[in-house]
Amino acid sequence: MLLLRCPLLLLLLPLSSRPQKLPTRDEELFQMQIRDKAFFHDSSVIPDGAEISSYLFRDTPKRYFFVVEEDNTPLAVTVTPCDAPLEWKLSVQELPEEASGEGSGEPEPLEQQKQQITNEEGTELFSYKGNDVEYFVSSSSPSGLYQLDLLSTEKDTHFKVYATTTPESDQPYPELPYDPRIDVTSLGRTTVTLAWKPSPTASLLKQPIQYCIVINKEHNFKSLCAVEAKLSSDDAFMMAPKPGLDFSPFDFAHFGFPSENNSGKERGFLKSSSKFGRQTSSKPRVDLHKVCIGNKNIFTVSDLKPDTQYYFDMFAVNTNTNMSTAYVGTFARTKEEAKQKTVELKDGKVTDVFIKRKGAKFLRFAPVSSHQKVTFSVHSCLDAVQIQVRRDGKLLLSQNVEGVRQFQLQGKAKAKYLIRLKGSKKGASMLKILATTRPNKQSFPSLPEDTRIKAFDKLRTCSSVTVAWLGTQERNKFCIYKREVDDSYNEEQKKREQNQCLGPDTRKKSDKVLCKYFHSQNIQKAVTTETIRGLQPGKSYLLDVYVIGHGGHSVKYQSKLVKTRKFC
Repeated sequence: MLLLRCPLLLLLLPLSSRPQKLPTRDEELFQMQIRDKAFFHDSSVIPDGAEISSYLFRDTPKRYFFVVEEDNTPLAVTVTPCDAPLEWKLSVQELPEEASGEGSGEPEPLEQQKQQITNEEGTELFSYKGNDVEYFVSSSSPSGLYQLDLLSTEKDTHFKVYATTTPESDQPYPELPYDPRIDVTSLGRTTVTLAWKPSPTASLLKQPIQYCIVINKEHNFKSLCAVEAKLSSDDAFMMAPKPGLDFSPFDFAHFGFPSENNSGKERGFLKSSSKFGRQTSSKPRVDLHKVCIGNKNIFTVSDLKPDTQYYFDMFAVNTNTNMSTAYVGTFARTKEEAKQKTVELKDGKVTDVFIKRKGAKFLRFAPVSSHQKVTFSVHSCLDAVQIQVRRDGKLLLSQNVEGVRQFQLQGKAKAKYLIRLKGSKKGASMLKILATTRPNKQSFPSLPEDTRIKAFDKLRTCSSVTVAWLGTQERNKFCIYKREVDDSYNEEQKKREQNQCLGPDTRKKSDKVLCKYFHSQNIQKAVTTETIRGLQPGKSYLLDVYVIGHGGHSVKYQSKLVKTRKFC
């Protein structure tokens, strides 16, 4: 079989003095022409041994031709629907007789050749309707003109066609193993491990094969062509191709797979696959993901959602031909999240809570007596946390908390409170929480809005530094501690150590400078200063101030890095 260029039937040869003869396969010429994509533009002839990609408008049939010149010729035809079911039919009719011209040397007129091909009813060999990849295979086919008629009744769609008279030697599609199923070998809340048997094309024929996994939540796919169509399902993709571009919208050289050098580099479920060159829509991408992993036959899909059903498809791709074969797809539901244990809060008692990164914890407070108000005190030790409080299902409070915060809510007889604490996206969260129906019960000390420590540079000496911090109207105990650090100690290290819930009891006795009580009824004058002596010249120190409440609970101010003068 040989491709010819002709806008209508493309089986009509240029006029010549010799009798007309339909094309056959000249391997050397075929290999030269198949590399020239433009050679097949607007062609209705299927080349022997090459897969073509084309499109159908809805309810507009399309016809392709190819010729088998000799009887008892093997024949294989494969039709791959992409994004819509197809109706297709394969038929054969006798070849038109060669023109004789009654010895005049003149060829038959062009219109007469057309009628010889199209006016005769062929013999139907096979027909199919659906969206499966379907095959017609015959080990011994008669000579004749073969017609392939295709129709899409649902919508405009792409499709692929492959035909060959040498199916045994060509073998462009990877062969499936005797068991083509995908096995789910491990199932977690966010991961699924898949395994499959290798394609004999790789293990026996030693041809380059890579495997591509497709994950989605809707259904299994029957071809990689259908996957690529879904990934590019926008208006631009379904428009009629521009002249010169309609032979292969997928393009032989850019079918959507990474090269061998990139095989296996894409690991995550969220990696997106390549896009078609003419995709212009700004629509959000569908929840469908493809990852090609080289020649491995086991893969763990990660970053899945708990208690969610996913569909998994595996395609073996011959990287020499860019043609693929689908394994039998499977599906699996990830495991449920472990049910959250609800922590019971006791009236007036501080509870420590640890939350994993991006995690959440649930607490319950059920006062035993009637009450007019309920107070929640929260001390976030590290980054900000989110607190939500519901009373008998009704949302009363939703706030982000940094440092120490206190919330007073209206009470209700026999009410039950559900507290949801959500951690930081940056890392794990630690906090202390107290719930009470007694407004005067305050375990956490009151804090000023600004918990920084200020150092006075002009009062710095070789052996002392002077610092100041703010207080409140409430009389509290303040303790100041120092620790010598290396000159390389920086703000990033200080930030990592900024756990406000660690109290003075975690410090060495030698770190302690002094403790004192302090308050002021005039909030504008609630400032105290302290000079720390006995330091070494040119050394760096980390200073911490702890405020200790009446209940014994302490809160640390923001640490301050200071350095003594080297020369005085």
